[in-house]
Amino acid sequence: MRRLIRTVDEAVDQAFQPLRRMKAANWTFYAASEAADYSIAWHAISLAIAIASPSRRRHALRLAVMLGIESLAVNGGLKRLTRRARPVLLDDRAYEVRRPKTSSFPSGHASSAALAAVLFTDAVPRLRPLWVTLAAIVSASRIHNRMHHASDVVAGTALGTLLGLAARKIWPL
Repeated sequence: MRRLIRTVDEAVDQAFQPLRRMKAANWTFYAASEAADYSIAWHAISLAIAIASPSRRRHALRLAVMLGIESLAVNGGLKRLTRRARPVLLDDRAYEVRRPKTSSFPSGHASSAALAAVLFTDAVPRLRPLWVTLAAIVSASRIHNRMHHASDVVAGTALGTLLGLAARKIWPL
């Protein structure tokens, strides 16, 4: 199983190689990755939604609490258990991105992005395509920037989605 995961991770990394030679792709993925550090982008969007529509303030509170729980689970728990090495950085990077010292598995950026996409969809359902697209860009940025293996991103996305769905059940709005 480990061999299969490594083979898939390497194939996905190679698929990103042409994008790494494109200035627009580099800028987009590096900016997305930086914006999502510490879930800042998700909190900012949530705050904007709450300001624009006070009836959605409960959604902002739920997201903030769930992002805290997600961060504790991923960064304080799973990453400490797995201790997976991050991808090797090469000299072809166009921009510097903060390199976390924690384990690579699972991707915290992907888990928080998926969680946010699920809960933003509750708050503003008609913008679901936007939420999913933003989450996908942030998640893909972690592979593009060689901060995570593809399997880390898949696991993080699954975890964040499950946490979002659990939040809907436990804390319905």
